[in-house]
Amino acid sequence: MTEQSIYDFTVADSSGNPVSLQDYRDKVLLIVNTASKCGFTPQYAQLQQLHDQYSERGLVVLALPCNQFGAQEPGSNAEVQEFCQLNYGVSFPVMGKLNVNGSDQHALYGFLKAQAGGVFNSNIKWNFTKFLVDRQGAVVKRYAPIRKPNVIATDIEKLL
Repeated sequence: MTEQSIYDFTVADSSGNPVSLQDYRDKVLLIVNTASKCGFTPQYAQLQQLHDQYSERGLVVLALPCNQFGAQEPGSNAEVQEFCQLNYGVSFPVMGKLNVNGSDQHALYGFLKAQAGGVFNSNIKWNFTKFLVDRQGAVVKRYAPIRKPNVIATDIEKLL
């Protein structure tokens, strides 16, 4: 049996269509659980800057909206898309909402947390937790929500 990789997972886009992470093979991924009504929501601006700066070199910022923390992502997938576009001009993929913790967590998050646990345990503590994945699909590093995206640029550059 081969070891599981990031490319074994599928997430739903904002319309509910499956998107295989296989589509991002040979790319550097920054996977972020996001929310529109969070104190960290302004990080969308820096995530967009990273996208603008590095996408041509192979970075994909992948936003995965989540409503598990303080109900900070209450809107529909369409409302999330509109919010990101109108407020931050987001042009990187913003997928459909999913859960990152608990019995109904998305399988991708079970994998990410197993690869890069948190400080106290592997659970995601809040919105805007970030996972950096290299071109081979290996989880390289996990960043706390307070870690601003622009600070991650140095780590991203090493992988590009």
